[in-house]
Amino acid sequence: MPGLVDAAVAGFGRLDGLVNNASSFEATPFGRISAAQWRSSFDANARAPLLLAQAAAPHLTAAGGAIVNLADVYAERPKVDHLVYSAAKAALVSLTRSLAIALAPAVRVNAVAPGAILWPEQDADAGARAALLARTPLGRLGRVEDVAEAVRWLLREAPYVTGQVLAVDGGRSVVD
Repeated sequence: MPGLVDAAVAGFGRLDGLVNNASSFEATPFGRISAAQWRSSFDANARAPLLLAQAAAPHLTAAGGAIVNLADVYAERPKVDHLVYSAAKAALVSLTRSLAIALAPAVRVNAVAPGAILWPEQDADAGARAALLARTPLGRLGRVEDVAEAVRWLLREAPYVTGQVLAVDGGRSVVD
């Protein structure tokens, strides 16, 4: 992880922000979960963000920068048959709050928790999609741009916000 941060600093001369967005969305029904699935999900969603934050912290401190982690609404409301993914995203939410304390006051750390933005290929059932949108007050899918704008705002225009998880979910988290 330090090599990645060093390369970014060498290429751009400084580091103002870190966005942790790597993940996978794999079904892991209870009773059929492997150690490899657990390791893979937690490596991407908790271990890598922690190690990247640690490597980036001196540069972000110097720049007064920020970190934004991409969580998920399933961190708070787990998705059936996605036990490991939901747990890993919950770990990322906890890491976000812990890093907000550890890196304050120099570096702000927040997360964005998207709701339905793009349909996973395995969730192709039209009835399930319609039911999800019926439980979403805005009644539609979000756009990738909605998530990107939330990340941009937290990085650049939210100087008094840290340790927060911003739901970008069309209001679903207030009714589910």
